[in-house]
Amino acid sequence: MNNKEFIVELADRMGYPVKETQRLVTEIVNAMGDAFQEDNAVLVPNFGTFEAKKKMERIIVNPATQQRMLVPPKLVLNFKPNQTWKDKLKGGGK
Repeated sequence: MNNKEFIVELADRMGYPVKETQRLVTEIVNAMGDAFQEDNAVLVPNFGTFEAKKKMERIIVNPATQQRMLVPPKLVLNFKPNQTWKDKLKGGGK
């Protein structure tokens, strides 16, 4: 499902116009981004937790040339699903 399909489906389920739904989703994503920039986790009840984690710098080796390279530190987005969702996925989605 791509972004447009998601917006249309959400608009249909919630009974809002597609344009308004697009604006609401954009605002939610922007608010989540602001929280990540402030180093805060975002908890979505009954779904899971999103948080930005810092990966430390590390050295990698190119297997073809054996050249060593330094990978700088960076922030990565991490998601930890709610236990209910973990159980559903382990059970094959049932």
